[in-house]
Amino acid sequence: MTETSKRPLAVFDLDNTLADTTHRQRFLERKPRDWDAFFAAAPQDPPIPEGVAMAVESARECEVVYLTGRPERCRRDTREWLERHGLPDGRVYMRRDGDRRPARRTKLEILRRLARDREVLVLVDDDELVCDDAEAAGFPVVRARWTLPSVTLRVAQEQEGRT
Repeated sequence: MTETSKRPLAVFDLDNTLADTTHRQRFLERKPRDWDAFFAAAPQDPPIPEGVAMAVESARECEVVYLTGRPERCRRDTREWLERHGLPDGRVYMRRDGDRRPARRTKLEILRRLARDREVLVLVDDDELVCDDAEAAGFPVVRARWTLPSVTLRVAQEQEGRT
């Protein structure tokens, strides 16, 4: 077992936890929603200082991993964004393209899989439903409340399974 594999995990969401999606939410307010434009604009997300600081601090004692509802097709942009903003290197778990299950289901499934081999020290996420389900399953949670909640994004996460 390597030194890294012995460290507990700190699991971070991306959208509205580390990355401010406010500028691109306009694409979800249209009918029909413009998902391609929404995800294409993700590389321009400004970082959220509170979330970034928490991830950097967590890397001192934990292996940082990222758990996002973004689809797999966004992997390259996501990895480049993390690097550009000085976030710790870590595995990125993404939604399979075409997977429309609610974020709280997909994220809890991955958290449970991660917890089979490692201690999950914390999940940091802005989605209240994800946080509720993770806490109910016994995971320690920090609710990322440093951005204003978006009804549009919540509907997208829960009802449309898009992010």
